[in-house]
Amino acid sequence: METQFDSTIQAGLAYRSYRVRAISALGPLTVFGACVWAVLQPYRLTLLHPHHQGFWWLAVEPPLLVVFAGIVFAVFVARALVEDLEDDGTA
Repeated sequence: METQFDSTIQAGLAYRSYRVRAISALGPLTVFGACVWAVLQPYRLTLLHPHHQGFWWLAVEPPLLVVFAGIVFAVFVARALVEDLEDDGTA
């Protein structure tokens, strides 16, 4: 491996703007917050005691919806925003 190529890659990876870091962190932080919420308020998760509950009551629970929203944001929205910032040259 040539050193010039290696130093170019390391320089590109070492510097990322605060905007890119913040956008990239929003999805995982949202998922983490939902997991903390589920641990602090386990009575909200009716999966733990599903007696006489229908599918929608079990599937549509606030902490699960927040986890889903964080994953969707991280996979679809954040990647597109980071690519747009890097292509624009502001990153």
